[in-house]
Amino acid sequence: MAKVKLTSKVDSEILVVGLAISNKKLQIESGSSQIDSASLLATLNAMGATGKADEVIKLPGKNTKLVVFTGLGEINSAFDPENLRRAAGAAARDLNGNKSATFSLPHKSVVELAAIAEGAALGAYTFTEFLGSSKQDQKEPLSQVSVISKFADTAQAKAAAKRAEIIAEQTYLVRDLINTPPSHLTPDSFSQQLKKLSTKYGVKAEIFNDASLKKGGYGGIIGVGQGSANPPRLLHVSYSPAKAKKRYAFVGKGITFDTGGLALKPANGMEAMKSDMSGAAAVIAAVFAIAQLKLPIAIDGWAPLAENMVSDNATRPSDVITIYGGKTVEVLNPDAEGRLVLADALVKAAEVGKKAGGLDGIIDVATLTGAQVVALGTRTSAVMTNNDEFSNQFLKAAEIAGESFWPMPLPVELRASLDSPVADLANIGDRMGGMLVAGIFLKEFIDPQTPWLHLDIAGPAYNEKSAHGYTPVGGTGIALRSLVQLAELASSQS
Repeated sequence: MAKVKLTSKVDSEILVVGLAISNKKLQIESGSSQIDSASLLATLNAMGATGKADEVIKLPGKNTKLVVFTGLGEINSAFDPENLRRAAGAAARDLNGNKSATFSLPHKSVVELAAIAEGAALGAYTFTEFLGSSKQDQKEPLSQVSVISKFADTAQAKAAAKRAEIIAEQTYLVRDLINTPPSHLTPDSFSQQLKKLSTKYGVKAEIFNDASLKKGGYGGIIGVGQGSANPPRLLHVSYSPAKAKKRYAFVGKGITFDTGGLALKPANGMEAMKSDMSGAAAVIAAVFAIAQLKLPIAIDGWAPLAENMVSDNATRPSDVITIYGGKTVEVLNPDAEGRLVLADALVKAAEVGKKAGGLDGIIDVATLTGAQVVALGTRTSAVMTNNDEFSNQFLKAAEIAGESFWPMPLPVELRASLDSPVADLANIGDRMGGMLVAGIFLKEFIDPQTPWLHLDIAGPAYNEKSAHGYTPVGGTGIALRSLVQLAELASSQS
């Protein structure tokens, strides 16, 4: 993981600066660094540089080995923090094979400085754990990111640099878990790995095994996982600081591999279903980050984990299962399994939260529906809620964090499509508006008095196209930064 250092001068052989454009004219944005702009601009123009986002150009430097230009787009009096975050990330991604680089990008506040540090750290990521003979040919990412800033000596800037390291560390964890193949990541190995890490971060952890889940009546998790040789688990982590200002519960879908069960998915694209535990990874890592930042916010993280497989034990279409707490569900489609494991965990999370004095909010995070991608594409996630104020707080946090979320409705008329003649409800309803129907299903397991958010991250959680900004191919780590930012906003409230 890249370490973040603040400095007042170039301290490596590579200098990263910005390149912007206005009225078709290029302009170098080098922050506090002085460089020979005239000759460099002539070269850049001759090369056909555009200054657009994700453009990275390397030129030999006079006082450094390389000057790296990263696109900032249109010139502004102040660049948006997310713009800076992405530009720094794009440059960092392009510098694999180098140990360190100094980033000198324009910024007028610690907020913008923080975005630069965070983007560079997030961009310095690769996943090579399962490479064999070709691993030696892979170039290592940056191990140190230096950021030139006039704020370098301030306490706020130092705190921002440390925070950027924490965010990157936990985002790497999420990405690594998502990228790990299902041959090596099962419900049990996921639980054991994160329980071990919880000790490092001062977070309590407990694992409910399949026997305790059966005994406890967790019909959703058991029903989804019973077709697999790898039995299901429920991981619970908790961070309880003294004098906590708020208490939240985060619940993440943890399907370590999803074949669709007896509603078998097509082979084409099924390999991406190793990412169906992205929500679980994000919520547990968010708890770790909140604990590292020592925020005065109590958090319980819940990861219902199962492998949805085909076997003689698999749940059949028309089977009826009983969710924790007593509601029955007719499983019309075994490939609508994420909502079943989430239902168990949502009810349990509310029960534990009530015993602790009540929850200020409960948030579930899930790669839940293909309909999410149809509605919002691969870079924007959905937010559904029973409480507009809580949703607005989260959307504000997401905007600050630089993650794209969009509010979606839960139309009351779609609830009737979930009616079942043999159970309290069915696990699927109308195909049209499928993302919303899934949210309505989950809402059935929420106390109306508890503020609740459902985040469908199905598209943005796993990048199957080309890398961009600080986002690599594969697991992205979406939702973690917004969850942490939500806790930070809550901790700043009186």
